[in-house]
Amino acid sequence: MEKMGRKVVTEGDIPAEGELRVAEGTLFTPSARDMAAARGVRIVEVPASEVPGLAPPEKTVALGADHGGFALKEFLKPVIEEMGLAVRDVGVAEEKPVDYPDIAEKVALLVVEGKAARGVIIDGAGIGSAMAANKLPGIRAALCYDRASARNSREHNNANVLTLGGRLLTPTQAESVLRTWLETPFAGGRHTARVDKISELERRYRSWSQANSNKS
Repeated sequence: MEKMGRKVVTEGDIPAEGELRVAEGTLFTPSARDMAAARGVRIVEVPASEVPGLAPPEKTVALGADHGGFALKEFLKPVIEEMGLAVRDVGVAEEKPVDYPDIAEKVALLVVEGKAARGVIIDGAGIGSAMAANKLPGIRAALCYDRASARNSREHNNANVLTLGGRLLTPTQAESVLRTWLETPFAGGRHTARVDKISELERRYRSWSQANSNKS
């Protein structure tokens, strides 16, 4: 809802958990404030350019973590913002156990739907999240553990999702990997044909799976 040129947040805008980032000066209905308090949703006012949904997709990073990656997610979020990128945080908001495939799906969907150019998923080891994210067509998720693997995943593979192990990397190590990954462009050239073959495998076996499903 818009009022006097400013967005008005209603109950329907309040997420189930986590935080809600809004532009400075955003108005809230009383019921929206009450719902946010009841759900434990933290309201953060930031410049309009940093609000998810207002920043262009190419300047947006989808970010999510399970309980094993929660602490590292909270550490890395301001790092991403310091790099001039907007963050779409899909949760979690606490270290209560959750299933990493659910978080991986949320992040990957934002990338597939074009709402974020890249995604970052953190669980205990980063392995399961990579497996889950790569089930979505169009995702090339890479588990990276140092600057070299981060650089390679971008230059050679054009990875659009990064997974990290929250229990395997120190915050300093993870920050180094993340910065390298976000700053490294796809090299193109001879790597383009190879990445295209990955996409072709995805299309071919999706069709194969559908055909075999129809036979059963």
